[in-house]
Amino acid sequence: MMRVLKKLTRAVLIISLVVCAASVVAAQDRATILTGAQLARVVPTGFYFEGQSAPTQMRNSAAARFGANRHVIAGMVDTSGYSSEVRAKYEGFLITDSPITVGGSQLATGAYGFGFTDDGHLNIFDVGGKQVISVSTAKDTKLRRPRPILFTADADGIRFYSGRDYAVISAR
Repeated sequence: MMRVLKKLTRAVLIISLVVCAASVVAAQDRATILTGAQLARVVPTGFYFEGQSAPTQMRNSAAARFGANRHVIAGMVDTSGYSSEVRAKYEGFLITDSPITVGGSQLATGAYGFGFTDDGHLNIFDVGGKQVISVSTAKDTKLRRPRPILFTADADGIRFYSGRDYAVISAR
């Protein structure tokens, strides 16, 4: 009887440790939307893309933190100095300091340009202008105040909005 009780106690302890570890890992990947001074600290003042740099529109920037120190940052830039070809595909930048998933597609750590299209896609480009991924976006007709760039919390991570169109970004 004592042997069975010891084995049962050991099994309960192991199961408890596994459940606790799983909940800690899940909490580390939960997204926190940054605002105010936290946002200003992580958003760069300018961005380089296809041989040109442009200042960041700080009012049209967003950032989120996954866990303790994993960030995703997006911002629109002033593209008035860019060629019309670059302006047609590029709205702003997306920076991630760890691998993420955007609309179900994997995106490696790095700095990228992005553009939302009228036909419901989010295109992401490397800094040389080569398209890395293109994902379909969803439309949020219930969004009260659409903005050029907005992050909101989502059960799967964060919603990356341009107006009412969005793609979900999650930690990997």
